Amino acid sequence: MIEAGMLAGFLGTSVLLTLMPGPDILFVVGLSAAGSKRDGVAVALGLCSGLLVHITAAALGISAVVYSLPWALHLVKAAGALYLLYLAWLCWKPSDGSGDGGNGAEGGEAVERSFGRLYRRGIWMNVLNPKVSLFFVAFLPSFVVSEGESVPLQMLTLGLVFLLQALVVFTLVAVLANRIGSRFLQSGGMRRWASRVEGALYASLAAWLLLGG
Repeated sequence: MIEAGMLAGFLGTSVLLTLMPGPDILFVVGLSAAGSKRDGVAVALGLCSGLLVHITAAALGISAVVYSLPWALHLVKAAGALYLLYLAWLCWKPSDGSGDGGNGAEGGEAVERSFGRLYRRGIWMNVLNPKVSLFFVAFLPSFVVSEGESVPLQMLTLGLVFLLQALVVFTLVAVLANRIGSRFLQSGGMRRWASRVEGALYASLAAWLLLGG
């Protein structure tokens, strides 16, 4: 079993890393501030569901093998960047009131976005970010005890602890960001402006994914 002291250290480090400015938390903040708490929670659930893929791959050693191939890393990066640019386009295109775009509004009212659509968006954003897999490959083994139980099981346990704390942190951030954003984004014009900013965020994240090393 993983020692309580090591688990506490891992949990504290995980919380600090989750709170650091990065694509996932910026994504939650942007949607919650411009939309609703429900939007932020939907995305948070999607992002954490996507973590399951990376955690399992890291525990089984799949990530280390795949990302040792430069072409595979570039392929996943390109797919992730294209998806983010697609999301940016959805935010920038004129709204038709269907809810498929960003935060465009008709008559000053915000368009309600599908919980399921935002949940799936969170999953794809996380799964198509190869840096998440590389993070787990580098981070989880630091807390693995070589003489303990099976290494894959330890990594899976640590990964699930990381996932649960990330879900809690993202949910709290979503609530806080929405409370702040709702005070400044009451009018339809401000919400349309927020949609443009959200699109710029997606485009910036795409550039970060491709050029951020």
